[in-house]
Amino acid sequence: MASTTDTQVIICGTGAAGLTLALDLARRQVGFLLIDKAPGPFAGSRGKGIQPRSQEVFEDLGVIDRIAASGGRYPVERVHPVPGTDGDSDGDGSGSGGGAGPVDRAIFVASEPTPAEPYQAPLLVPQFLTESRLRERLAELGHAPLYGHELVGFDQDAEGVSARIATPDGERTVRASYLVGADGGASFVRKTLGIGFPGKTLGVRAVVADVRAEGVTRDAWHRWGQGGPRQVSLCPLHGTDLFQLQAPVPFDVDIDLSAGGLTALLRERTGRDDIVVRDVSWGSAYTMNARLADTYRRGRVLLAGDAAHCHPPTGGQGLNTSVQDAYNLGWKLAAVLDGAPEPLLSTYEEERRPIAQGVLGLSERLLEAAKTRPMRRGRQESQLDLGYPDSSLTVAGPWRDTGVSAGDRAPDAPMTGAGGTAIRLFHLLQGPHWTLLGHEADTTAAPAPRRGLRVHTVGARGDLHDTGGHFKDAYALAPGQWVLIRPDGYVAAVVDTAGLDAVESCLDAAGVRP
Repeated sequence: MASTTDTQVIICGTGAAGLTLALDLARRQVGFLLIDKAPGPFAGSRGKGIQPRSQEVFEDLGVIDRIAASGGRYPVERVHPVPGTDGDSDGDGSGSGGGAGPVDRAIFVASEPTPAEPYQAPLLVPQFLTESRLRERLAELGHAPLYGHELVGFDQDAEGVSARIATPDGERTVRASYLVGADGGASFVRKTLGIGFPGKTLGVRAVVADVRAEGVTRDAWHRWGQGGPRQVSLCPLHGTDLFQLQAPVPFDVDIDLSAGGLTALLRERTGRDDIVVRDVSWGSAYTMNARLADTYRRGRVLLAGDAAHCHPPTGGQGLNTSVQDAYNLGWKLAAVLDGAPEPLLSTYEEERRPIAQGVLGLSERLLEAAKTRPMRRGRQESQLDLGYPDSSLTVAGPWRDTGVSAGDRAPDAPMTGAGGTAIRLFHLLQGPHWTLLGHEADTTAAPAPRRGLRVHTVGARGDLHDTGGHFKDAYALAPGQWVLIRPDGYVAAVVDTAGLDAVESCLDAAGVRP
């Protein structure tokens, strides 16, 4: 093996963030090295919730159907009575948790899919299956993670980063333009940079384990002792024969994660001896934290995912926020490497750090609420309403009380091509390019052709026809108005024809050249 090699980006960490970033760079023809010190892929179910906005990301990356097929919708929550309780172990004041029978409740309050929002309900997919599907897609693009490759040190200068990597064949040095630390909450990259990771320990220690168990059905997320320190749950993991066991545990007690130890825990907390754990494929006892890195970047080294923010599991936000970090960073790295102005890369932290800060607050509130009442999740967890209205990439415009505004997520819309075939707007947006859409607009007014920009017009003389009125409903553009959509599916500008100069300036800043 050569002692020194070169690439454009080194990604340290092969979790959901690292794999998503690798996929985005691969489809943009950016050279990268994806490494992890672990001997092989992560084997646990830990981040099992895929929120609607992440499903849209995975559609763009060409992997949503495989991920959906690997899992399924969340089952109902079945709250079981616990012998010897006061009759309200479910915590809702109804008394249904004691001597009465089990009570089924929907965990999510989700609307039906709409033309603008085709994904409304979260998916339950074990993390190891999600990451497996991402690796499969990466292989189709000609890349694979390198396991057993540990980043042991790095130095950077004005031109790039020199990383020292311990491999099974000895240490090697890799020279890259950028290094991305997607290496988890204990991030070596973050610690080496000396970036602070302030926050707090949330006073909760818990067990999570993937188990094969007898004595419970697979049609529900079974829960006992809702809201109390002795609660325990078993959630069936779609696509497997496993359950995910979750339970809070004391801080000062050694936890037996063997099949016998978890069977004893279940017996103690459920009052039942018919539930038996036969096998444990993965397990962990951990302390819940809420932390946010002081900065996401030092020079040519950046942080993404859990290396930048650490969440409690409530609300299923952590993995999804990490995926969307990578989705935001990928196109910007590729653009700067292709000659875009370097300040474009600064918008990564500008946009993503406030999102993580808000999501941390949501996760903490949900954790506190779970102590006193049953789980209920809905719109706020979907991440469909998150956006970048205050970003320096967003072109300010007049206030709009209908349709989309600059900084919003770009909605989907079924339309008809001028040739007569049905088409979804998401299919036109799919890929690494920017998109400019004009509504009943003069195509001669559009910017000159640019590499990385696709221009469409909607209307009687356009290449797209809004036959069902879905584009009008979602975007509410007046005749002659234009909407500019970024590669990551967010609206950069809504302007009249007279404002197209601002669109051209935005494209210039992003390195989209005529």
